Amino acid sequence: MADPANKVASNLPGKWYVDEECIDCDLCRTTAPENFQANEDEGYSYVFKQPVTPEEIELSEQAKEECPVEAIGDDGS
Repeated sequence: MADPANKVASNLPGKWYVDEECIDCDLCRTTAPENFQANEDEGYSYVFKQPVTPEEIELSEQAKEECPVEAIGDDGS
């Protein structure tokens, strides 16, 4: 489960985030490309746009569920 205390600094503030466990596997960026981007210098993904439409929320939820290291969170912090 993603840890809000370990969010990567690049995340846009809001409910959704990626934590430091991210292994930069590209799954979230492929699943929800409107909301996740890569920090290629540091080797992780982050939320660059908080999901707002039903489709963005559904795709971000799918990315969270499929994340192999559970690095995506949506706890509202």
